Amino acid sequence: MVKKFTLPALLITFLGLYLWNPSMLETIKLRTFDAFVVEQEPSGYFTILNISEDDIRSRGGFPFPRSEYAQIQYDIMTNGAMGVGWTMNFTYPDRFKQDEIFANFIKDLPTVVATFENNNGKQPPLTGTVILGHQGEVPGVLVKGYMENIPIIQESALEGLVSAPVDVDNLLRRMPLLYKSEGGYTPAFATQILKRLAESDTYIVKQNEFGIEEITVQGIPPIPTDNLGRKWISFVDTPTTTLDELDVDGKFVIIGTSAPGILPQIATSKGLLFPQEVQAALAESLLIQNSPRIPDFAPAVEILILLLSMSIIWIALNRFILGVSLVIFILLIALESISGALIIRNGYLIDVTLSLMGGLTTGGVAFYLNYREQYKLRQLIKKQFEQYLDPRNVKILQNNPDLLKLGGEVRTNTYLFTDLRGFTSLSERTDPETVTYIMNKCLTMQTKVIMDFGGCISSYIGDACFGIFGSPLDLPNHEEQAFKSALEIRRQLVLVNHELKEEGLPEVEIGIGLATGPGVTGNHGSDQRFSYTSIGDSVNLAARMESATKDAGVHLLVAKSTEQGLSFDLEPLDPIKVKGKEEPIEVFTWDTK
Repeated sequence: MVKKFTLPALLITFLGLYLWNPSMLETIKLRTFDAFVVEQEPSGYFTILNISEDDIRSRGGFPFPRSEYAQIQYDIMTNGAMGVGWTMNFTYPDRFKQDEIFANFIKDLPTVVATFENNNGKQPPLTGTVILGHQGEVPGVLVKGYMENIPIIQESALEGLVSAPVDVDNLLRRMPLLYKSEGGYTPAFATQILKRLAESDTYIVKQNEFGIEEITVQGIPPIPTDNLGRKWISFVDTPTTTLDELDVDGKFVIIGTSAPGILPQIATSKGLLFPQEVQAALAESLLIQNSPRIPDFAPAVEILILLLSMSIIWIALNRFILGVSLVIFILLIALESISGALIIRNGYLIDVTLSLMGGLTTGGVAFYLNYREQYKLRQLIKKQFEQYLDPRNVKILQNNPDLLKLGGEVRTNTYLFTDLRGFTSLSERTDPETVTYIMNKCLTMQTKVIMDFGGCISSYIGDACFGIFGSPLDLPNHEEQAFKSALEIRRQLVLVNHELKEEGLPEVEIGIGLATGPGVTGNHGSDQRFSYTSIGDSVNLAARMESATKDAGVHLLVAKSTEQGLSFDLEPLDPIKVKGKEEPIEVFTWDTK
């Protein structure tokens, strides 16, 4: 009953975990993405210019006079650069009153300056956007405020917002291309660079019912994003240069300082990076077409993988034996792991970590329940057969419980029935304790003999004993073994009678009947209480053989079906008539030999 509801309970639990998505699971997912995302080659459009500590020292400290910024950009442009992005903002007027010099110089040049996110409540300026597709509430990452540049700089260059929205593990991996503000969108720094490269004035935002689907700058292929307009950053190895080298020909130059204490480093999945390095990586990602992304269909695929993997593992582990189940389990987990890694490496950020956890948990639970079930069955087999089978055969049955399925199967066996002669009269003239002692002594001897010759004790019926040769374990020469056990019982009876005589107790005789043939052999009864036995005409015939020994005047009767499989030369007797048979039965004995 427990096993019946285990898989649904596991599925509901892990589906709930997926929908809840606690920070621990989200962190594991993100770290998995980090491990398998393929690092892309640079687009070739960007170069990072790091203003070093030596550069600052040689120019008299930071910040520079605005005329110095103008000179730097002049040198860059004269060395063939496509444009300049300053990852620093100009919040305050220049102390040397050179703002106009810098502003006039950059006014006609492809320049982007940064604005930094702030909680001051100021709304950044909006940009021209065209919304296509689903017309609903504007989705996106909300801007709580920003540090604006002085007006003269605002009027001379494009502004782009620089922020570091981190994931649950406080690492930066993805950034919005457009930020949500009152009434529309404000562009990110890297997005404005793209706009400069394309010489476009408008962003086209395509939406669906889940949010933003893609963002397009005219002249550049659409950029897929998540539903909040975020792009996964490809942290490529963007070339760098210095003020002395200025290797910038044909490149858009992103400028920042690497001097300690000026610009804070940002914790990313690739380590601590300066703002200019992060913005360059995002700008690169916008032009790398196969950069990683979380597709809209990711949740549906992840849920499907989760449910299928757990269900397949559960079914597989409950359909096969332990060894096969273990191999299947390992192969399924390996296949899912490899497939998940390949999917991520191909740029689709689809998480399989939770489904792997679900698969491992399902496998563990299935193995435990199966082990518990097998353990209980082994103990039941031991309890049922340890008194009736050789311990070695009990072990075989414990390792092969399928041999003992309720209801059994048709098997050809040799059946042995014994009965104490004169037991009724013995009971009438002897006290019950003595009768029981004699009966148990005889049955103990018979049990040991039958087990020694590979037989199974099916049952005791009063003073009678029923043995099966050929089941539950195959016994190729079951006729021979059954006959030899009958002879040994006759021999051991002599010893038993000798002991009884010494104890002053009456001696006993035993009648034995043997027959061979098919019978439905296995556990018969109910699921709660059953016994291992065989049912069939040959079983009845063996019982009739034993009953007929008294009338035949012998102690052992063997049916023709058994005699045919023996290497012994038995003495034929006159056919006898037995109950349930119309024709007389050919019988044999060994008693006269």
